[in-house]
Amino acid sequence: MGRWRNFMGVCRHFASEHQTKIRFLLAGALNTAIGLTTYPVLYFFTKPLKLHYLTILVLSQVLCVAFSFLTNKFLVFRTSGNYLRESGGFLTFHVLYFLVNLAALPALVEFAGMNPVLAQTLFAVLVIVTSYFWHSRITFSSSKVTCS
Repeated sequence: MGRWRNFMGVCRHFASEHQTKIRFLLAGALNTAIGLTTYPVLYFFTKPLKLHYLTILVLSQVLCVAFSFLTNKFLVFRTSGNYLRESGGFLTFHVLYFLVNLAALPALVEFAGMNPVLAQTLFAVLVIVTSYFWHSRITFSSSKVTCS
């Protein structure tokens, strides 16, 4: 029983010290699920419209970035105010990645012969890996955090 209490105490201490990171991981799981499903869902459901895969990319990015900003602002970093500055930092990150994505996706599809859905999924991993560092250090760094 004593070891279990010690283990639970360590877990509570860890959770207390890393609340923002834990919330980021949980919100990230939700954002990832939305992000990884939005492009393929739009791709397959708009097939009768014969939209170009890059048009679908634009639509999916707009939807996913808006959703991700809301989850990061209100669920992860729990900031108040600073909407213009935070959305500017958030959009800067995603616009930079989007511009790289606009070059990378055609390169992967047209030159490497990859399926657009697989190529976009692989590219999304880069966004997932780097977004915490950008948002914690730039986007939401100097905001007043109400609860970390």
